[in-house]
Amino acid sequence: METIMAKKILIVDDNELMIEVMTYILISNGYEVISFNHGENIFNNIKANHPDLVILDALLPGMDGRDICKLIKLNKNTRDLPVIICSGSDDIDESLTQKGAPNDVLHKPFDINNLIEKVEYQLAA
Repeated sequence: METIMAKKILIVDDNELMIEVMTYILISNGYEVISFNHGENIFNNIKANHPDLVILDALLPGMDGRDICKLIKLNKNTRDLPVIICSGSDDIDESLTQKGAPNDVLHKPFDINNLIEKVEYQLAA
C-alpha cells in the first residue's frame, strides 16, 4: 500500500495565537505544520524541515518578513519554494511587484477558506 505524505507547511509568525490558529486550520485540512516565532536561521529551518510552502508574517522582530522572502526567492536552492506573506497592512499587495516577491499575500484578519484556497493553489502549482 502506498503512503501519501502530507504536504509540509512552515509558518513563521511572532504572534503565538496566529501560529496556533493557522496550525489548527492547516492540520485539520490534512497538512503537516512546523512553526517558528522568528525568522532567524530561516535557511537552516528550511534545509532541516524541507517544507513545501512557507507562510511568513510581514513584520517579524529583527527581520522583516518581506526581506526574508526576498532572500528565499533570490537563493538558487530555495527560489522555487512557494511563499505566502501575511499582513494586516493594506499596502502588502505592493510586495507582489517587488524583486524577490512572494507568490501570494494573505490579509489579516483572514478568512479560513481564503487561507486554504491560497495554500492549495500554491501547492498545486
